[in-house]
Amino acid sequence: MLHADQPDIAALERACLTAVPAQRVAFDGNFVLRAFLGGTGRANAASSLSPETDPGLPVRLARIERLYQALKLPPRFRSTPLDPPGMAALLASQGYEMKDETIIFLAPIQGIARADITARVLSAPDEDWMAVTATAEHQVPARRAEKERAVSMMMVPAAWLVSYEDAKPVACISVVADGPLAGFFDLAVVPEARRRGLGARITRAAALWAAGQGAHWLWAQVAATNQASCAAQQSLGMREAYRYVYFVRPQDKVAALHFG
Repeated sequence: MLHADQPDIAALERACLTAVPAQRVAFDGNFVLRAFLGGTGRANAASSLSPETDPGLPVRLARIERLYQALKLPPRFRSTPLDPPGMAALLASQGYEMKDETIIFLAPIQGIARADITARVLSAPDEDWMAVTATAEHQVPARRAEKERAVSMMMVPAAWLVSYEDAKPVACISVVADGPLAGFFDLAVVPEARRRGLGARITRAAALWAAGQGAHWLWAQVAATNQASCAAQQSLGMREAYRYVYFVRPQDKVAALHFG
């Protein structure tokens, strides 16, 4: 079980927005609108920051849809427990479909953090880091470009870690420390080195770095369909905090994100 003083959903949502920067950000009522290059779902979607009733919701959603269309991006709504009442039903009535259910895992960082002498901590992703993350099925050119450009957009401490075996990069991860909360992303292990615990080892190393930045909690976002990754988080002691989904239009043919 998670602790009684665990961060609430609103705090975790704010941490998500901080950890995954977007090139363009705007607000419409209680909604935050974010747009980048169309790669990462979190940086290219609108989401509510408050579950308050919104009398102007139908007009607001239509306006947000038009704004994304003007940017030549598919309208994408990230649906969390902070949605205003009726949002899901209203989007469904307009032809939107649910996609990419994602689980937010959370745990105290103290029980996870551990040193790994094979891991190298970087201030920005290098070619080795990029080479390992490119082996993950969720990588597409737009996502890579967003990762490269996001480095200079970070306003909180962040690190990129690479693990080696026989001088060859075999695992990678990125981690962002936002005060007491640290989120990790881009966990990948090269195919020939999987199922040997390397993912857990580099996650522990990332947690140790984040603890050194003052973080007390570690969180991650994992596709609900990714059973292997969900099991890996649970093996580290992480537990589900909440879930979110995206609402997208079928005609936009938005590709599955796999990692939220």
